[in-house]
Amino acid sequence: MTTHQLTEQIKKKKSFLCIGLDVDLNKIPQHLLQEEDPIFAFNKAIIDATHHLCVAYKPNTAFYEAYGLKGWKALEKTIMYLNVKHPEIFTIADAKRGDIGNTSTMYAKAFFEDLAFDSVTVAPYMGKDSVEPFLAFENKHTILLALTSNAGAFDFQTKKIDEVELYKHVLETSKTWNNSQNLMYVVGATKAEYLAEIRKIIPESFLLVPGVGAQGGSLQEVCNYGMTNNVGLLINSSRGIIYASNGEDFAQASAAKAKELQEQMESILN
Repeated sequence: MTTHQLTEQIKKKKSFLCIGLDVDLNKIPQHLLQEEDPIFAFNKAIIDATHHLCVAYKPNTAFYEAYGLKGWKALEKTIMYLNVKHPEIFTIADAKRGDIGNTSTMYAKAFFEDLAFDSVTVAPYMGKDSVEPFLAFENKHTILLALTSNAGAFDFQTKKIDEVELYKHVLETSKTWNNSQNLMYVVGATKAEYLAEIRKIIPESFLLVPGVGAQGGSLQEVCNYGMTNNVGLLINSSRGIIYASNGEDFAQASAAKAKELQEQMESILN
């Protein structure tokens, strides 16, 4: 999927919402545990209830890998269901990969070719040759961790080298890599005040912004500092939407929460 197609979806749906599909079997409604594949049953119900309100879904692969082969199968069924039923929706493998050369190429093949995701999150710590193999795939996007919303972000990301914060070095350097037009970036919503500085370096790139909702980030603040002429934002909410209820009404409750965010986004876009 191209960024132009993503922007068209945002305009059409009046939404730049991304829903995180982070499935924890201890949190999903108990009646689903009777299903042959509880993880897929949960995801399918959430997708069926919310697909008209969002433009992206982001399964965090750890929540599938934790359940071994059956978890990976559920991820495969989820992405196939999305690609067949809702091909217009942007899909993000939140895998935070990143390794040298051939290894990164194999990671990229796993997510872009085998599972047919539109994008994958990648850690930049190992530098150019760990990221460029992902960027080589046409019409696929590499979402680089730039400034994250966790407490430990301050351990390294905001440390200064030659009076410039490390995350700014990452942003500047990444623009010099082959096919850097295929880059997007993760910037946490709890770091909204940093967005003005980030936009000076990457004025038009799409940003994936987690941390609105359960982690306390402000949607309005993120938009004030981070929105571009083409919106340029994907706001992710995971727990706040998918675990809105653990009863039989869980899918309807998730849709109601997604609708709340979508309506806020619509008013901002207007």
